[in-house]
Amino acid sequence: MRRELYNILEHEDETFLSKAYNVLMLLTILISLIPLMTKASLPVLTIMDHSTAIIFGIDYFLRLFTADLKLKRGKWSFLIYPFTILAIVDLVSILPNFLMFNSSFKLLKIIRMGRMLRVFRVIRHSRNIEIIRNVIREQKEALLVVAGLALSYTIITALLIYNVEPDSTFGTFFEAVYWVTMSLTTVGYSDIIATTVLGKLITMISSVLGIAIIALPAGIVTAGYMTEITKKD
Repeated sequence: MRRELYNILEHEDETFLSKAYNVLMLLTILISLIPLMTKASLPVLTIMDHSTAIIFGIDYFLRLFTADLKLKRGKWSFLIYPFTILAIVDLVSILPNFLMFNSSFKLLKIIRMGRMLRVFRVIRHSRNIEIIRNVIREQKEALLVVAGLALSYTIITALLIYNVEPDSTFGTFFEAVYWVTMSLTTVGYSDIIATTVLGKLITMISSVLGIAIIALPAGIVTAGYMTEITKKD
């Protein structure tokens, strides 16, 4: 029985029940986000919010019930599972609903924000996201190199622009980092701009190199994604 339950939860077998459960959870995730799209306190939204939280709670305990089949560490699995990333996300996303019944809870407003983590529950129910997870796992070394390159570039360029431009342009180093990030991603809000000739030269170089640095991880993920698709086919 537990094995069959595990197969349904983890979508191990392409059975009707596993597919139906997967669809049910995806719909529940989408419905649970509706109350977060408005600040109105309507009864129907409250019912919707608590109902989806109950479903998530049942899903959490069912996964805990079959934790040994997933983690394969014997009885220790039941102690380890609550500390896995997805289990923590699950718990934090449903806990606020049960704490909401205690109106005297001082951190209620902050903890309610935990409900927004529900959107991350889609990670375990979407095949496409599962493929991307595999890509990141397989290409983590290349992605870490690119991340290190981007971080180094950000810090070095921020130091350059911070020391070249007057204080009236970049009052703090954080503003310089913010400017580099906007230039690196080619977003360019134009709320902070270089005013000196040397600063504008750095801006041009930063924008050109930013395109190349941003393109690297996109290329790595795309190539890895196509490889995973080929494997599955």
